[in-house]
Amino acid sequence: MTAVAGLKDIFTRNLRTSGIYIAFVVIVGLFTIATNGMLLSPGNLTNIVLQYSYILILAIGMVIVIIAGHIDLSVGSVVALTGAVSAVLVIKNGAPWWIGVLAALAVGIVVGAWQGFWVAYVGIPAFIVTLAGMLLFRGMTLQVLDNISLSPFPAEYQKIAGGFLNGILGGNGFDVFTLVIAALALVGYAFSQFRSRQGRIKYQQAVESFPLFVLRLVLVSAVVMAFAYQLSRSRGLPIVLIILGVLILAYTTVTTKTVFGRHVYAIGGNLHAAQLSGVKVKKINFWIFVNMGLLAGVAGAVYSSRSNGAQPGAGNMFELDAIAACFIGGASTTGGVGRVTGAMVGGLIMGVMSNGMQLMGIDQSVQQMVKGLVLLLAVAFDIYNKRRAGATR
Repeated sequence: MTAVAGLKDIFTRNLRTSGIYIAFVVIVGLFTIATNGMLLSPGNLTNIVLQYSYILILAIGMVIVIIAGHIDLSVGSVVALTGAVSAVLVIKNGAPWWIGVLAALAVGIVVGAWQGFWVAYVGIPAFIVTLAGMLLFRGMTLQVLDNISLSPFPAEYQKIAGGFLNGILGGNGFDVFTLVIAALALVGYAFSQFRSRQGRIKYQQAVESFPLFVLRLVLVSAVVMAFAYQLSRSRGLPIVLIILGVLILAYTTVTTKTVFGRHVYAIGGNLHAAQLSGVKVKKINFWIFVNMGLLAGVAGAVYSSRSNGAQPGAGNMFELDAIAACFIGGASTTGGVGRVTGAMVGGLIMGVMSNGMQLMGIDQSVQQMVKGLVLLLAVAFDIYNKRRAGATR
């Protein structure tokens, strides 16, 4: 017989996941009040999407690395290197813009394979390999750029992070196309959630009551459509948001519906048990870092497009922002726990906090301290949950 969980049971069973969404809503509300509504203005919401898209892309790959029990400290340097290679080809040598994008992706894959080899097959801890990579790839960036910045990129390249799709279906004061895409995405989301609920019922797993299920869909839909409406009143649908949406959908499917995803969780949850179960640990670890390199290449192309050039110091501290997004979003420091959607919410929390404090004119040093405290509290909450779970067994 299928167990139907109430609202209290849902929050109790998955406090960390539920808590991060509640925290996000509270933080948005507080900063909206503190900035007199400027935070949620159409122009500012568009700027948040453009400014933090590359961090969210990195967080997608980073959460998979963390779930497997590893860490990657090199992604900021890889973002700089991939952007530098793209700039040299496109700006310095006149190659087509798409050649630069493909080169950035290829360099990211090669970097990921290099680091994956040392971690998976040589057995060096990822912390050491990627710490070395952080230095190695930053030095390579300086070599590639010859210690100078390159700019500007052609207009087509700049559209990757700065382009918009608008006016396709018209609209008076707002872009209809943006709203239609958001509505279609919500239909897909609702269908996916319904199928997932039916699957849990089939295997007699606990689910929330149907009214609560519908209420959750209505609330999500309201938030998404309100967000889409604000974007439609500004410049329309950002191209980079489409890229990010496709990546979130793809990697959510990979981590929750595929054998590879299940093996990643198995390795992070209990490495010895995964080995005894026949999981090819070395192969999985190798591809985890190849994937991280690929997404760092994507982020490198997006960031260089956003900044309209390549700089030797590009990507500085990006790895820490991506790691913070994952831990704030519910990933465990010991591996085996984490979700792509949680990492996205964690990244948005960091983005909203940074943007809100900037709008309030708060000093940069204070912003850094606040973000550090939030990360510390998120990890402390993770440890508290584990100790409480262990005490109740």
